[in-house]
Amino acid sequence: MGDSRTLRGGCHCGKVQFEFGTAIAPADFAPRACDCSFCLEHGASYISDPQGSLSIQARGQDSVSEYHQGSESARFIVCRWCGVLVAVVFADNGVSYGVVNVRCIEEGVVFGAPQIVSPQKLGGEEKKRRWAKLWTPGAIVRVSGA
Repeated sequence: MGDSRTLRGGCHCGKVQFEFGTAIAPADFAPRACDCSFCLEHGASYISDPQGSLSIQARGQDSVSEYHQGSESARFIVCRWCGVLVAVVFADNGVSYGVVNVRCIEEGVVFGAPQIVSPQKLGGEEKKRRWAKLWTPGAIVRVSGA
């Protein structure tokens, strides 16, 4: 673990943005590339840090579309304006957890090689247990007025 850093990113049009705090160096991440049809269509690979922080900010009530896939445990945060899949969140026992799509992180950040994961092969409770161990706890999704 190195010094704490903040990785920033968001959708193409800028209406949905995030700040991801982590002490893990980007090159030390092996982004998880989910092999479900939804993630494949979006080309998404995710990173998280169980010791990190995640804040997602949407500009305007009409800027976020939440999509539920598979077991419907997770909420995929998609910009309603440009269609970019920015992050995924889920709640368990009063705690919100999240991951960010590495394709949405500001340019110039280099990550390790992605690894393929298959959460659709897990049951709903199994997914939640796995996500609670790997994802960033305390994930916040805020929607501003404009």
